[in-house]
Amino acid sequence: MEQETHKKILFRYYSDLLEDTVVETMWAEIIDLEKGIFKLDNIPFFGPLIATDDIFYAEFDETEQALVYKKTIESFGNSILQVVILEKGFDKEIIREELKSLNCASEGLNETLFAVEVLKDMDYSIVQNLLSQYEMQEIIEFAEPCLSEKHRTDLLKN
Repeated sequence: MEQETHKKILFRYYSDLLEDTVVETMWAEIIDLEKGIFKLDNIPFFGPLIATDDIFYAEFDETEQALVYKKTIESFGNSILQVVILEKGFDKEIIREELKSLNCASEGLNETLFAVEVLKDMDYSIVQNLLSQYEMQEIIEFAEPCLSEKHRTDLLKN
């Protein structure tokens, strides 16, 4: 029998982007199922205070009939950004490809919104400069709902 390695976890939180409570399900690697310990294996869209590879606690909720996120135990150091395309007809894949060349993975939600993962060892100021150039041209707006300590430090150095 194949060993189960991942579970879908339900996240319920307030999104500043949507100004509403949202529910998002994401994949997580099982660290210790009995203790409810998992490692996030998805890029969140709406900005809970958690990023990829973070270790967190979840427990089964009878009402939801699902494993539900409770709290982050250990932050790995990755960051999550949200990017909204403002310019009508602008192809978001142009920016996603530029980010990919910087080793930043992203997931699109629709034509105008995508989330970006910035890995811990990346100099965040490079990513921020790229996005700021698009923002100054009013092509996009971006938010930093989950900016790690390491990436905050990168910005202070520059």
